[in-house]
Amino acid sequence: MFYLGVFRENVVDFGSMSVRPLCSDFYLKQSVYEISELTNLEMLDLSSNSLNVTPSIQDCKSLMRLERLESVSLSHNYFNKSIISCLSFLPSLNILDLMYSNNLGKLSSLRELKTLDMRKCGLESLPLNEVPNLPYLEVLILSRNNLNGTLPMEALASFHHLKLLDFSFNNFVGSITSTIKSLSSLEVVSFADNALNGSLYNDGFCDLKNLHELDLSDNMLDGNLPQCFSALSSLRFFDISSNQFTGIIPPSLFVNLTSLECVDFSYNKFEGSFLFSLFSNHTKLQFFRLEGGSEKIEVETEEPIGWIPMFQLKFLVLSNCINKRPKGSVVPSFLLQQHNLRLLDLSHNFLRGQVPNSLLKNNKNLEVLKLVDNSFRGVIHMRHKSNINTLDMSGNHITGNLSLGNLQILRLDNNCFTGNIGINTSEASMGLIVLDISENHFTGRIPSWMSNMCSYSYYPDGGCELVARNNCLDGPFPCGKTSFDFLDISQNSFSGPIPSCINLKYTKHLHLGSNRFTGLIPDAFQNLTNLLTLDISQNYFSGRIPEFLGELSNLRILLLGKNNFIGSIPEKLCQLNKVSLIDISSNFLTGLIPRCLNNITGPKQLAFIQKNMGVYGVTYYKIDLVLGYHIDETVRTIDFDRFETLDEIQFTTKKNPLSYKGNILDYMSGLDLSSNKLTGEIPEELGMLTHILALNLSHNKLSGPIPVSFSNLSQIESLDLSSNSLSGKVPSELIQLTKLEVFDVSYNNLSGRLPERKAQFGTFGKESYEGNPLLCGTPLENNCTTTPQVSEPSTKKDTEKWYDIDKESFYGSSCSTWFVFMLGFVVILYINPYWRRRWLEFVEECMYTCYYFLYDFVRYLF
Repeated sequence: MFYLGVFRENVVDFGSMSVRPLCSDFYLKQSVYEISELTNLEMLDLSSNSLNVTPSIQDCKSLMRLERLESVSLSHNYFNKSIISCLSFLPSLNILDLMYSNNLGKLSSLRELKTLDMRKCGLESLPLNEVPNLPYLEVLILSRNNLNGTLPMEALASFHHLKLLDFSFNNFVGSITSTIKSLSSLEVVSFADNALNGSLYNDGFCDLKNLHELDLSDNMLDGNLPQCFSALSSLRFFDISSNQFTGIIPPSLFVNLTSLECVDFSYNKFEGSFLFSLFSNHTKLQFFRLEGGSEKIEVETEEPIGWIPMFQLKFLVLSNCINKRPKGSVVPSFLLQQHNLRLLDLSHNFLRGQVPNSLLKNNKNLEVLKLVDNSFRGVIHMRHKSNINTLDMSGNHITGNLSLGNLQILRLDNNCFTGNIGINTSEASMGLIVLDISENHFTGRIPSWMSNMCSYSYYPDGGCELVARNNCLDGPFPCGKTSFDFLDISQNSFSGPIPSCINLKYTKHLHLGSNRFTGLIPDAFQNLTNLLTLDISQNYFSGRIPEFLGELSNLRILLLGKNNFIGSIPEKLCQLNKVSLIDISSNFLTGLIPRCLNNITGPKQLAFIQKNMGVYGVTYYKIDLVLGYHIDETVRTIDFDRFETLDEIQFTTKKNPLSYKGNILDYMSGLDLSSNKLTGEIPEELGMLTHILALNLSHNKLSGPIPVSFSNLSQIESLDLSSNSLSGKVPSELIQLTKLEVFDVSYNNLSGRLPERKAQFGTFGKESYEGNPLLCGTPLENNCTTTPQVSEPSTKKDTEKWYDIDKESFYGSSCSTWFVFMLGFVVILYINPYWRRRWLEFVEECMYTCYYFLYDFVRYLF
């Protein structure tokens, strides 16, 4: 018998439940026959089960008794295909939910079906032979699958009753054809998050007079917006964000669209001026977003002067687009009439004046306020009972005390705060998730409440972020309960050893660089199994580099430079095969460079991808499994996701200490062992680091040749081997490094001819080679002289050896030398009587010796 279900141990009388008996999340033990007795059943939910059974024809036919059953949910299942066929015996079935289900069967038998939800079913192609056999279909949802190719609009042309079409979050390409205008009943269209391109002219949207929602966001659509969109008078939701639309936003577009509730034009290439007062008569407008993209678009908020809006906004995002007058602008005056705001973002607009505390006072439901990179000054007045949970006013001129309220996210970096942070006696800080007070002028010690953040938050296992970089804080860091996901207290004056009581169990990013920490690297660091970034550079740490650092398998960035480490480089660091940046420069390390460093193959997945502060998009349509499809009366609640602080590190490349932040860290790759006392030859194996962008081995005591294998470093941009004792030639094979921008082998013992000045090597000056007197060739002044080869014998003296001598110069210099020598000899004899007497005696002795030699020789002959 085909079993369909009851609740575990609780026996439920299905007959007493006429509307919604649910069987989700339970093992199924009730037969189809028994369920078919529930003749008043209108909805059946069998989601989150394992319906891998085969029903008989007799069992399926028994379902014909359920004349009132209209809705069946089989979501989150992996069931037998025959179940779909069995459902065809339900006489009134018009809603079928197959979301998150696999192994789908034939749908053509469900001819009366009106709503079909197939989200996240793993589909790679549409069952085009099945869909046309559902002539009464009103709702078709195929979002979040793996569908590709062009939009199958021709296959849907016969669906004259279709009201909702959702192809979002797939891989469709190409343009939107005009065939869509044949679906005249459409009220909701979502093609968001695909790869569609082309313009919207002649695409048929203007003919959909019943359209309530249009979502084309996150594609590659371009061109101007058609003015005929103004005929869509029923349009409530209009999202074309994250495309490449150009031109001006037509003012006439909004004259007739008085039903608009939600508009999002962000991240396009619009230009010109846009009057926000065009919405003054739109009584239903609740959500407007225009940020990012082109810097040529400006929103005029004050024209006409004194206009009063008829709407009450809930969400307003005007970032980097408000009309920028020479002396800056004040907060738009129409906001004084708004009292229902939940989210307000006016970042990057050069706004000035006092901190707009009135926005906090007038909008009691305000949850998110972002005023980043403006010129506000003064003090923030936070009400203790305020509903605001996210406040970002970084990049202003704010002063005063640190005010917390009941915030979860507080960003006040790059302001003018001074003095001590102070001790907060309230419990407001216990709910903080993110606190960023970096780039200010705070002094003194970190208060203890900062190390106990997140105590009341929803992130007990990490997730907290504290950024206090670049202040004047000192003393030890306090112990606490919080395990920070992100902790950055670099560029301060913290001193002493790192306290072993700091909870770093879930820490992913740890920045302690540019302080005055001393002692050894704590043993507690070996428990940092989640760590991605470790920066303890520019401190006074000493001792050996611990081998347990090589066991931090997730580590991407390791910065230990400018400390007092001694000993050799641990070979265990070679186990860090995900690492992309290693800096252990400017220490006192000795010994050889480990050959196994070639095991550092670099990351395979992104780890520093930027996350947005909040989800500004709105899910606007609603599918109810009993009532069917309808549009919500109001904008639905936005789910504000916590955003991750962008990681920021300093790394010296191309001889410049540069700061790298955010997504770029996923693509940076470098190894810096410079300014140590490393000896021996450079391992050939380093040539296997084909992904590396920067390699610095300068200022050591390395000897031997430059490895020819370095020609394999195809991605390298900076190679510094200067100030060592390297010998031999500069390998000519290095000219294959076409991306090399900085090359330095100065102050070594290299010799021979330099590589040809081809490709990148044609750009390097003599400073790249100075300090090697035996090198020759351009760009050096030392010319390489060679013996020319003679192809045929010749009687003429037309060749010269490298050792040929200029006779005139030779005789002249020899005579001069002898003259100076004899003159000096005479002077010595003249001024020194003793040597003069000895010289005369020597001459006399020589004369007598020669006389008697000749006398004896003559006597012998005769």
